[in-house]
Amino acid sequence: MTAEAREPERPRNRGRRAAVTLAALTAVLLYRPVSAAAEWQLKPFLGVTFGGNTTFVDPDHAAGDANVALGLGAALLGDVVGVDADLGYAPGFFQSGEEHLVVRSRVTTLTGNVVIALPRRLTQYTLRPYFVGGAGLMRVRIDTFADVLKVSSSLLATDVGAGVTGFLTDRIGLNWDLRRFASRSKNAPLTGISIGPEDLSFWRASMALAIRL
Repeated sequence: MTAEAREPERPRNRGRRAAVTLAALTAVLLYRPVSAAAEWQLKPFLGVTFGGNTTFVDPDHAAGDANVALGLGAALLGDVVGVDADLGYAPGFFQSGEEHLVVRSRVTTLTGNVVIALPRRLTQYTLRPYFVGGAGLMRVRIDTFADVLKVSSSLLATDVGAGVTGFLTDRIGLNWDLRRFASRSKNAPLTGISIGPEDLSFWRASMALAIRL
């Protein structure tokens, strides 16, 4: 209670006190649901793709190899349910250090997801696990010598996975994430650059810096 509140009540202060009390109650009622239901997190990450499988012509036989990936995630998390946007980039996805038949390649993914997490009140001082799943786009690019078997394709894709986040301070923490990405193009027309429908699937494991906004 403030010094002003402890002073003898005066008629001219009654309206001011009522206004302050109403404003304080309104702020509490608005702040608590928002803080409990909406927490923004930004997650720049570095990871590795592995276990890839594809119908695209893969001259270097590199789709299943481990490859560096990087990207950025953004999430709006509630007490249990949230949403997540994920942008991933894997340069050299179809290139092998032994074959050298592919001169440039990359796989880019952009997905929007639903997140189901352990309630925040149970994980305030420890790791917070979550499950994630959604859909979006996958962009595949393969450049070979003399543009033979060149690939440039955009595919619908889904992703599903899980991870954990732990905060070292009120704003900064670490995130570990594992997801599987898979294209969905069984009914797409053939273009002559794949064996059957154009499909690509792979796993991505990543570590991110989690930043509360």
